[in-house]
Amino acid sequence: MEAFEYAHPTTQHEAIGLLGSKWNDAAVLAGGTDLISLMKEYLVTPKRVVNIKNVEGLNGIHSNAEGVTIGALVTMDELLENATIRSEFPALTQAAGGITSPQIRAMGTVGGDLCQRPRCWYFRNGYGLLAKDENGKSLVPDGENRYHAILGNSGPAYFVNPSSLAPVLIALGAKLQLAGTKGQREVRASEFSVIPKSDEERENVLKPDEMLTHIVIPASSHGLRSATYEVRQKTALDWPLAAAAVAVKLEGGKVREGRIVLGHVAPIPWQAREAEKELEGKSITESAAASVGEAALRGAKPLSQNGYKVQLAKVAVKRALLAAAKGEA
Repeated sequence: MEAFEYAHPTTQHEAIGLLGSKWNDAAVLAGGTDLISLMKEYLVTPKRVVNIKNVEGLNGIHSNAEGVTIGALVTMDELLENATIRSEFPALTQAAGGITSPQIRAMGTVGGDLCQRPRCWYFRNGYGLLAKDENGKSLVPDGENRYHAILGNSGPAYFVNPSSLAPVLIALGAKLQLAGTKGQREVRASEFSVIPKSDEERENVLKPDEMLTHIVIPASSHGLRSATYEVRQKTALDWPLAAAAVAVKLEGGKVREGRIVLGHVAPIPWQAREAEKELEGKSITESAAASVGEAALRGAKPLSQNGYKVQLAKVAVKRALLAAAKGEA
């Protein structure tokens, strides 16, 4: 990796002051499970690395009248061990538990999971975020695309969002708190990820001089039944081929409202709004869940090698809904 300046702030104000106006000026280091590998491969070459591990106020999980606040530095292990998360938001526990590496669970943070870069092998091998050749043509549609997007893939981005937690947080109506040189702002989890139009853009709304500080799950999400279901090629450390996170409110055995968010099938966590409408007013039976799964993938446009992901995603939706209805954790 290239030489860089190393900073070790202890306050949020100090950390923000060390960031820059351009992406190459500085990079935020939390768990480091993604950043270090990116730097080793020269995919990112920051002039300064800002280690925020000891920044005050970014740790811990706290509950109050407004909801549950999760610090960006909370590790996956801490998320799994928290009694409130386990009892109130089983989908979040299931998503964190899907990360099977003890080392990554111990080091990887909630904020890092949301901000990690795509795992697309074209990007990781230096072909840029949008994976284009020297003539500006995308390499993905006619190339190795078995792990790429089947939704939201009209171009120019074909990678899939790699976050394990983002679909759940969207389903739970969470908000993300960002802090930067121009102050603090809050965005919905559903609005955090974006589809870039050029290699110079990023996959989320963060600016170079901003950092993610907290995740807030609103009090209105208490009482929702939630579940995550992921389909992997192997049970060892691996990213899912398709995933679904659901959160539903049941009244009289029927769905009053519900959210369905797909993961690892689109450049952003994909909210299946048509399927949500189909779910309303129904009891979650085997056949109803299967029908909603079909609706969730109705707009899918698989590439030459990833058509199998359509069926996997349908099954993920169905099984997540059945698990949520049974209250399985």
